[in-house]
Amino acid sequence: MDKTSSFSIHEGKPIRCKAAISRKPGEALVIEEIHVDPPQAYEVRIKILCTSICHTDVSFSKIDSGPLARFPRILGHEAVGVIESIGEHVNGFQQGDVVLPVFHPHCEECRDCKSSKSNWCERFADDYLSNTRRHGMTSRFRDSFGEDIYHFLFVSSFSEYTVVDIAHLVKISPEIPVDKAALLSCGVSTGIGAAWKVANVEKDSTVAVFGLGAVGLAVAEGARLRGAGKIVGVDLNPEKFELGKKFGLTDFINPTLCGDKKISEVIQEMTGRGVDYSFECVGSPSLLTEAFNSTRTGSGKTVVLGIDKHLTPVSLGSFDLLRGRHICGSLFGGLKPKLDIPILVDHYLKKELNLDSFITHEMKFEEINKAFDLLVQGKSLRCILWMNK
Repeated sequence: MDKTSSFSIHEGKPIRCKAAISRKPGEALVIEEIHVDPPQAYEVRIKILCTSICHTDVSFSKIDSGPLARFPRILGHEAVGVIESIGEHVNGFQQGDVVLPVFHPHCEECRDCKSSKSNWCERFADDYLSNTRRHGMTSRFRDSFGEDIYHFLFVSSFSEYTVVDIAHLVKISPEIPVDKAALLSCGVSTGIGAAWKVANVEKDSTVAVFGLGAVGLAVAEGARLRGAGKIVGVDLNPEKFELGKKFGLTDFINPTLCGDKKISEVIQEMTGRGVDYSFECVGSPSLLTEAFNSTRTGSGKTVVLGIDKHLTPVSLGSFDLLRGRHICGSLFGGLKPKLDIPILVDHYLKKELNLDSFITHEMKFEEINKAFDLLVQGKSLRCILWMNK
């Protein structure tokens, strides 16, 4: 199919399409017809093929005060699409390319992007409030009344078309099924990256994963691929153990069954001296303390992946830190999107990476509120929403 010819009629013009709009905090999304403006300099307009829902989308849909409470807004940041049109100064992309829009920027030009020490982008990553990356609060979305609609994390994938800056865009192989590719936009990449890039899990090492949602199970998958000897999952839902076995879990702890013992004490007993690596994937200060205390004295490393919505300070033993335990945070699993996502795609195409088991549901885009409910109820890992099915 010649995608470029079908796109050419809209080039340089606004497009009318459907989007799921978050109008008020805590309320169901509303499917409406919107206008999506053409891309400006350093931007592309993408036709979204499918998208999925992350807990971050749920959290932001409920924020009712402060600078992050912006409505109406188009949420969504896990998706895959095809480039429909291109703005000025866009190099390396063309109409018809299959791309992942990614919330974490990678400009490839700043000091941090050129460094191997982290995946931070000093040029762009500190700004998370603008609508468009280089154009501030200028919106590319308007509703049927001509009113601006806020963007979300520079992606806004709950729309048939969206506009994304090239700093947030990764070109991928068209060989990977698009529903599997969409998973790599956020949660799965975050977990696998944390195990590979941040912790650098070694063969036969021991790992504890606190919280077995999509990110936690992706951590387990990353540890499995690295040859970890023992991977302990911690979750309140016992059904997660059977599911987790697909991603390499060898042991499971339900905190409600620990009696008077702390989770960290149970893990210390299971492993002898504690795990080499622990990952906190929930965003609970108390769980983070337990994750830290479950690691080995002298070399244990705890990676923080969950975000506490209240930003509560965490208390850690200074003597434990002095004796060699480490703790660090990680955004997007330490991955540099344009460099590392194609590597994950390659692992999948070589049948090494298990992406299929993350998809628990598939629905039409119009059923997005049902998909939200399933995620909130803990009944789905990732639900793929198809735009044209």
